[in-house]
Amino acid sequence: MAFEGKADQLKGDAKEALGNVADNEQLQNEGKADQLLGGAKEKLAEAGDAIKDKANEVAAKVEDKADEADR
Repeated sequence: MAFEGKADQLKGDAKEALGNVADNEQLQNEGKADQLLGGAKEKLAEAGDAIKDKANEVAAKVEDKADEADR
C-alpha cells in the first residue's frame, strides 16, 4: 500500500502541474486531492507495519515465557 500511496502522490503532482500550466483550477485541485490521498495511504501502511511489528514482538515474548515455563 505504501507504493500505491507514492504513486497517488506522483499522479497528483503531475495533475497539479498540468493544471497550473493549463490554468485549470479543477485539475489543480484534483492533483492536490490525489497527493493528500497518497499521503494518507502511506501513513496507514506505516501504521499497519508498526502494529504488525509490535504484535510479533509480543508474540515472541509470550513464546519465550512459555519456553521458560517448560524448563
